[in-house]
Amino acid sequence: MSFWGHLEVLRGVLWRIVAITAAIAVGLFMGMHWIFDNVILAPCNSNFPLYQFFDYILNNTIGGASEPFQVTLINIKLASQFYLHISTSCWLALTIAFPFIIYQLWGFISPALYENEKRGVKSAFFFGNIMFYLGIAVGYYLVFPLTLRFLADYQLSSTIPNTISLDSYMDNFFIITLMMGIVFELPLLAWLLGKMGFLTRDFFSTYRRHAIVVLLIVAAMITPTGDPFTLSAVFFPIYILWELSSRLVPKAEIS
Repeated sequence: MSFWGHLEVLRGVLWRIVAITAAIAVGLFMGMHWIFDNVILAPCNSNFPLYQFFDYILNNTIGGASEPFQVTLINIKLASQFYLHISTSCWLALTIAFPFIIYQLWGFISPALYENEKRGVKSAFFFGNIMFYLGIAVGYYLVFPLTLRFLADYQLSSTIPNTISLDSYMDNFFIITLMMGIVFELPLLAWLLGKMGFLTRDFFSTYRRHAIVVLLIVAAMITPTGDPFTLSAVFFPIYILWELSSRLVPKAEIS
């Protein structure tokens, strides 16, 4: 196939990606009021699953319960809610369409690869998608609620009430959840590097102490709080991913 033939195939792939993503975005746009009330803004209320779990632990340990938690957001820009309606629909559509996008791109690239290079791709595709959505779930159900609860209740002085803007809330929501989804691809990246011969299991044992420091820094970047509990909630899942990654790469060959 000529260069222009490849370009024509690529254009078809991109059109299919855009069409599916746009269709999902339109559907999300129509149901965005329900999504905001029941999904995106759910961590603002005391009935969020993580907060109820904490209350259950407190009730069965010290016989008490945490104080009711409620965050009220404000909008300070005239067109902000409309733009967020559109941008959130697009971001969520990309997240939902992620497996389809990867599958379409793989369909374009795979004819140029040898059979040995294609080996294991189906498993990697399935595993990568599972880990991506698992990371988003950890960010949504664990990391973001902990971050929100800490920052919403934190005050330098009792005379300074926290008034949280919608834009600020959404920025942190997207950054934390999407970053956790990306971070959870670490085992897949390690597996691919191991398959290509760039990474062995000895690397993980040699640089484990260095990795702990780096992972703590990454955890601190994902969650902008100084709360040790919140930092630990981010660090330990990432460290478990590091250890899992070490099991997915081959041992160094003994010469």
